[in-house]
Amino acid sequence: MRRTATLAIVSLLVLTASAPAPEFSAADYAADAKALPDLIRDNYAYLDDLPGGKVPSSPQLDAERDDVHDADSLLHYAEDMITALADSHALTAKSFRDDWAIVPSYSDLWIDENGGFVVGAVREGSPAASAGVKPGDYLLSIDGVPPEVAVKAFWDRLGLPQVAKGGRYDNPERYAIQVLVAGRRDRPRKLVFKRGNQVRDLTLDNLYTWSAHQPDRPALTVTRAGGVTTIRFNNSIGDLDTIKAFDTAMATVPAHAPIVIDLTDTPSGGTSAIARAIMGWFVTRPMPYQMHQLPSEERETGIKRQWVEYVLPRPGKYHPGPVSVRAGHWTGSMGEGLAVGFMALGKTACGSRMAGLKGAVYDFDLPRTGLRVKFPAERIYTIAGRPRENVDLKPCR
Repeated sequence: MRRTATLAIVSLLVLTASAPAPEFSAADYAADAKALPDLIRDNYAYLDDLPGGKVPSSPQLDAERDDVHDADSLLHYAEDMITALADSHALTAKSFRDDWAIVPSYSDLWIDENGGFVVGAVREGSPAASAGVKPGDYLLSIDGVPPEVAVKAFWDRLGLPQVAKGGRYDNPERYAIQVLVAGRRDRPRKLVFKRGNQVRDLTLDNLYTWSAHQPDRPALTVTRAGGVTTIRFNNSIGDLDTIKAFDTAMATVPAHAPIVIDLTDTPSGGTSAIARAIMGWFVTRPMPYQMHQLPSEERETGIKRQWVEYVLPRPGKYHPGPVSVRAGHWTGSMGEGLAVGFMALGKTACGSRMAGLKGAVYDFDLPRTGLRVKFPAERIYTIAGRPRENVDLKPCR
């Protein structure tokens, strides 16, 4: 099976499951279903976070696996096995039109479930924001069902218990509630909130529908106020053209002027090439910015593999002035890598909790049909050895 490394989920494509390809037999689909748990076992970087350190299984999942016979049944099974990881950085490359939205790329609500299901943050400019949903609102129901009941049903369908995982920000309840409030890709969401004595029954567009009607945005938005230049990335750190746009913006900044790098809208992540190009403006010598581990190699050989990635100076491109970073709940994957990278360079990063996406995503193709699944195969740490998904930021003043 083929595997390729990526540093973020390519989450902007909405694909529909296609009819079975004639060259594949029922035996091919069945064989790939049986191969998938072993693929996850051998390569998933966060196996230790799963209950018992094992690939999730249940009578329901086993029965679904044994019933795989065509493209659709294989995709349904693959989606359920990926869901069982309770990892927002894992998904299938194909999907059905009525699948759950990808979080955080197509989510607009952050729910803090400790002590009740309370809105912790609302994505700027989103359907939820336009409807007046605010932090502190209590979530009373999702499509007519209390959130705790909806979460239980989410996992009961797969026959899986809600066992807390090792990741600080990622556990089955948190994973499920974020997916549930993001909704299905093909229909509006019906959510009920309470604020004080006021109960509001809202019907909100899903972000797939909403984003399709939004005007195209430039890669960057550059603003200046009080002598400070703020460069905001519009979910664009996966597009190589962003490097040129950033270089152009930096060329207009006075040599010693302060700069704010705004990563609060980077939920889809990006690539390390773009991250290194951005940070390269602020170093004069090679500097380490993050650390990687590849657990699959240790599982195969018994020998640990770990390496440090560096950012290098870019000839003719250097800004000596101060730089700081803003991040938040919709700072994901390589956006988080940029935030911790700047911190490794001695720069200040502030904001709310980031998306907490785990590791670096690899693409894996199942051996017979080529169905692609995507999940973290590398662990990523700060230079000081803290898991990137658990990095804290101080609130911005």
